[in-house]
This record gives sequence, C-alpha cells and structure tokens, in this order.
Amino acid sequence: MEKNILLERFLKQTTFTSQEDFQKNFQFIVPENFNFAYDVMDEWAEITPDRLALLWCNDQGEEKRFTFTDIRRESNKVASYLLSLGIKKGDFVMLILKRRYQFWLTMLALHKIGAIAIPATFLLTKKDIIYRVKSADIKAIVCCGDEEILRHVNEAHAEWPALKHRISIGPNIPEGWDDFNAGVEAAAEFKCEQRPTKPEDSLLMYFTSGTSGQPKMVLHDHTYPIGHIGTAAYWHDLHIGSLHLTVADTGWAKATWGKMYGQWIAGATLFVYDHEKFTPADILGKISEYKITSFCAPPTIYRFMIREDLSKFDLSSLEHVTTAGEALNSAVYEKFLEITGLEIKEGFGQTEGTCLLATTPWIPTKPGSMGMPMPQYDIHLLKADGTEAETGEQGQIAIRTDKRTQIGLFREYYRNPDATLAAWHDGFYYTGDLAYRDEDGYYWFVGRADDVIKSSGYRIGPFEVESALMTHPAVVECAITGVPDDIRGMVVKATIVLGKEWKDKAGEALIEELQNHVKKTTAPYKYPRVVEFVDELPKTHSGKIRRVEIREKDAKK
Repeated sequence: MEKNILLERFLKQTTFTSQEDFQKNFQFIVPENFNFAYDVMDEWAEITPDRLALLWCNDQGEEKRFTFTDIRRESNKVASYLLSLGIKKGDFVMLILKRRYQFWLTMLALHKIGAIAIPATFLLTKKDIIYRVKSADIKAIVCCGDEEILRHVNEAHAEWPALKHRISIGPNIPEGWDDFNAGVEAAAEFKCEQRPTKPEDSLLMYFTSGTSGQPKMVLHDHTYPIGHIGTAAYWHDLHIGSLHLTVADTGWAKATWGKMYGQWIAGATLFVYDHEKFTPADILGKISEYKITSFCAPPTIYRFMIREDLSKFDLSSLEHVTTAGEALNSAVYEKFLEITGLEIKEGFGQTEGTCLLATTPWIPTKPGSMGMPMPQYDIHLLKADGTEAETGEQGQIAIRTDKRTQIGLFREYYRNPDATLAAWHDGFYYTGDLAYRDEDGYYWFVGRADDVIKSSGYRIGPFEVESALMTHPAVVECAITGVPDDIRGMVVKATIVLGKEWKDKAGEALIEELQNHVKKTTAPYKYPRVVEFVDELPKTHSGKIRRVEIREKDAKK
C-alpha cells in the first residue's frame, strides 16, 4: 500500500495493529493556521499532481474527471470570482447544489477566502430559505439552475433583500442573478499572500435536520476536516487508490462525512453520481461499471438494494461497505452478507461531530451494533442521574469535554446559547441518543431520548421493535412511536410501509401476523398494539424518520 505523506502530518501514528493500539495511540497533530483547502488539496496537487481526485458522472451520461491539479486551479478561479463579488472572510454563503461538481470547487473556494459555507438541500421551501437567510445573515446563495430552486430563492429574496447575491450555475440564469460559470471564467488570477484562517475560525455551518422543532445552526471550525480522518481512514478503511462512493445529497452533513474531508486526507478518489431520482439498480450499475472499491449509504439504501437481483451486477471490486444515518437492522445486514459476502460496517455520529462510534477493521462485526468509540472522543454512557451506566444498562451517549479538546466536535449552536447550554454542560456534550454497552464493549442503539416509549412500567426503544418488524418479508420501512392509553399510559404503535407484493394483503390478518412475529422475535410486551399501513414515512430533508410528526398527527385524531 502506498505511503500517505499527508496523513503522517496530521497523526502521530498512522498504522495500528489492534483496537487496543488504535485506542491508545491515535492522536492528532493540528498544524498552525490549518486550512483544508491549502494544507490538503493544494498539497496533494504538489505531491501527486496527476492523481485523480474526483470522478463525477450524472444520469444524463456526462462524465468529468478532476486531478488534484485541476481541483486547485478550478477552486482558485471560483475563489477569485467570489472575492470579486465582495464575499470575504466571515461571510455566510449557502450552497444548494445537489450533487453538481461545482459544490466541491465552491466549498474549497470558500475555505480559501475564509468565508463560511452553509450546505443546504434542494428540498428547502421558500419558508425554509427565509428562516435560514434571516437566522445566519446569509450574504449569498449559490445554487443549481433548476426552476423550482430558483423560484424559492427569488421568493425568499423578495422578503429578505439583505441577501446580496443570487448565483446560478445554470442552465437557467434569471434576471437579477449572477452567472457562476461566466463569472468564474472571467475572474482574475487568484493570489493568497497570507493564510486567511486559524484552526479556531469558523469553517462551515449546518442547519440540523430538525427531527423535532426548528433546526439549530451547528457551527464547526477549521479543525473539523482533521476530525474526519477517523471517519475515512479507520471506518471507511480508505487509502491511496481507493475509489469511494457515499450516497448523500450535498445538503446533508453526510456529504462532508463521506465525500470530502477525510476521504481526500486519506488519499482516496471521490466518486460522485449526480442523479435526480434514486434507483437502486442505477447505483448498483455504477458500482459495477466504475469498479467502486468502497461504498457507504444509509440503511434505507441497503434495504432497497437487497430487493434487487444482485446477480445482475458485478460487485467484485467492492472491498469495504459501511452505513450510518440510522441504526442498521440486523435482518438487512444478514441478507446483504448472504448475497454479496460483504459485512456492512456500522458507524454512528451526528451533524454536531464526526464518527463517534464505529466497527473498525480490528474488531469482529456484531450485526446491529454501532461498534466501539472512536479514540478521538472521550465517550460515556450516562444515566438520568448523571452516573455511568453499567454493562447492559441504557444511558445517553455523552462526550466528556472538560479534560481535552475533542477534535471534530462542533463549537456551538450559533446564536442560540440556551440550546448550546442545554446540550453542553457540566463538562459533557449530551448527544440525546440512548444506547447500551455489552460485555465486549460494543454499543447498541436504543433511540432518541425523546422517542423512548414508557408502557406499563417498561421503557421500550423504537429501534428494537423496528428491528424485529424488519425481519418480516412484508416490511420495507417502519417507524415505532407511542400513543396514549388509559390503562398502560402509552402503547406501541407501528407505522409500516409494505412491499409492493404485500400491499393488497393489508388488513387485520396481516396486522395479527406482524404482531405475532414481533412477539416471537423480541420480548412479547414490546409488540405493537396499534398498526397503521402507509405509502411513505415522514422524513427530514436528510432522510431521517420524523417520529415526532407521526406523534403529532396521532395527537390530533
């Protein structure tokens, strides 16, 4: 395996022989005035100028290949263009770019001038955009030239004219908009006489997906990319020569988790498939055609993939597959392993951090487990009274922050000190996620703290019931919530999306069959006493199930 010169600049030790070695000796080196665009991307352009950095293709048959030299040149041109518009250090710029290759060039350009990027999903409505523009005083929006996106931005601008620049990458450039491509081509030569940032300066900000309430603004500093070394090099198991595909819209935090920072530090080539509509067969076809070596996707993607005839696709190039975003049902893991021979390695984290827990290469995979703590974080399981949970006891995943800096963890909820204090106090950052730890040190997801159901004195985590239901062939997706009950306080409700071949069987007989299935698969008291069949589940822009929306809908009945 080719030696990674850059990785050695950011870690005191880069190779490990065991999980114990990894936990004990993994340690970051944060260079003075670190800036990812200069210290990683431009450095790779010096070290290996002709090596492929980004392989982009779309569902229209187009393809573009960028070497590290290409990335440096093009991101410099974008930086010069943005400076010509008056965008400077500390300005907030929103990017609504789907999976267009301009996203990566613009992100790096913003890093180079010290502006703060706000990646955003194309699913935002006028209301969503106004909320974000007002909340963060966004100076510019760079977006796709899709008519619906342009309309929403225009409507938001009409109500909030402080948004100075609306920039379109095309094909549509409405009146009053700046032409990204023309501006970039006409830009003067970019010169950087002095690094604009320090490690503690703001790098990017995400609006949380909002599984409950209005989204908060999660602000990260320039050390955040270094925090993703663990994500890419030791969970995705990437190295120089890897061709990695993470399925994620660039508006999700999962995009910088899986298709930018850590992957490029690890020396991998990013593979981007720019598509408008998710089709499992198309993703499988790209893996086969381009010989993808590493793949990461949310559990939902795997659920749909295993329903395809995988024998039609050559997946032999795949070396490593991973998942995050939601807990992985063991039934999906077992089926994928049976078909492909590949173990899906689960990871866990949040928008507020990098990969917190993972199944690393040195430990056996336990289907359904999130794995073990990443060594950069001091992770604890805390009970409601603040004491440590024992083996097998449920506790909230928390990160101790009063003893050392936790590289990769967010700096604050921007302009929301109350929310910051509510989650980050007494020397701990509380994730809001519940789990338990088994006798081998593996962590197992239970659910969000506010999703746990209290029924007849029992505490029931949604995920354990969802996992049981997912082992039934009729179930494609499901969400477990609690509904009020006069006798039990709450009872378990299952909201279920059925497979196509099962939809005509929806009725009392199937409900009873599913209830009995859960009773046999897990503790009988956890079975859903209420079952509802739906065509789709309510989800956030990033694809996470909004159980709160189901609860709110039930409360109105």
